[in-house]
Amino acid sequence: LQNVRIDPKSISFSMWKDIPVPFYMSVYFFEVLNPEEVLQGAKPILNQRGPYVYREFRYKSNITFHDNDTVSFLEYRNLFFQPDLSNGTEDEYIVVPNILMMGAAVMMENLPNFVKVLVSGALAGLKQEAFMNRTVGEIMWGYEDPLIDTLNMFVPGLIPFKGKFGLFAELNNSDSGLFTVNTGMKDISKVHVVDTWNGLKKVNYWRSNECNMINGTSGEMWPPFMSPTSLEFYSPDACRSLTLVYEQSGNFKGVPTYRFVAPKTLFANGTDYPPNEGFCPCLQSGIQNVSTCRLNAPMFLSHPHFYNADPALVNAVEGLHPNKDQHALFLDMHPMTGIPMNCSIKLQLNLYIKKVSGIIQTGKIQPVVLPLLWFAESGSFDGSVLKEFYTSLVLIPSLLEYLQYIILGLSVALIISAAVLM
Repeated sequence: LQNVRIDPKSISFSMWKDIPVPFYMSVYFFEVLNPEEVLQGAKPILNQRGPYVYREFRYKSNITFHDNDTVSFLEYRNLFFQPDLSNGTEDEYIVVPNILMMGAAVMMENLPNFVKVLVSGALAGLKQEAFMNRTVGEIMWGYEDPLIDTLNMFVPGLIPFKGKFGLFAELNNSDSGLFTVNTGMKDISKVHVVDTWNGLKKVNYWRSNECNMINGTSGEMWPPFMSPTSLEFYSPDACRSLTLVYEQSGNFKGVPTYRFVAPKTLFANGTDYPPNEGFCPCLQSGIQNVSTCRLNAPMFLSHPHFYNADPALVNAVEGLHPNKDQHALFLDMHPMTGIPMNCSIKLQLNLYIKKVSGIIQTGKIQPVVLPLLWFAESGSFDGSVLKEFYTSLVLIPSLLEYLQYIILGLSVALIISAAVLM
């Protein structure tokens, strides 16, 4: 118990402070092969590109212990491109939706027509089109776009940011918010459980108290002595708490594990799973509307290739092939310590696009939730770290457990022998 508390004296503290497991983020883009036809109302044809692999380093800063058995910290992520592990380079060009323009068009759908006509004229002057051909690096980390200033001028507050725009621009070299979690010093059953995130007990993105609750841990470690039921963690990327369910027991390089996976209800809509009604307005099951925490942009989260989603989403485009082996997320946990031994968290980012009256650049595009990319953050224990973990937290406790039975047996034998001699 002492070794799994958040305590500078515990074995797991250095592991918690600076995660020793090598993490990698693999990104797969969906290239649109028929952009001109999509503008005329055709079904999008997609081609998966990648992976583009990044080594991910995580470390904690501003670690502050409090008197109420909690500790606060900021966790930072640094990403470095790995050409030798990637199928392509960051300089490669890919045709994708003009995310800024198409997102803004849907956001402006209910504005007065004269505003949309003005914006449409400005877009024509800037030579903005519904699809763009940009490099992987630009889409990931940002590119200068005069459209940002134009939108801020015509529709102030529509996109409250300036400068470069990139899907992962705010991820690299940044923190995931101020977490305050329980140390487990007084109650080991609460170790790693989130007390507050950015000072909040719950968020205000969603339409029900249940959906706004910050439940579980920060997603790195869990309380020890896990039961084969479920686990929870709060994900700033998903803007919500996620619950995974037990699937099966297993073994990772000699360490016993429980595998936890996403239930089919994770991204279900409110019709198919009433507790998720608070995450709506919803479309089909299998995608979650995250517009309320993404500047009101029409963005949706899902499993890759719409795995476990309504077949209508898969059929609305060509080129998707969902399957469990490649697209299901999982966590393999050591149940005694609550430490993940092997994990792969996979999510897909999607943009809702459609024809918007008054904005000619949207052509005759049919309403569709269009996959942009999916990514997998993966890591597993290996080498000397695995050996140290196995020795300290698996082998020695097992030997001590056997030893107590041996001692108990010897004690019983001595008592019997003493009784016989008497």
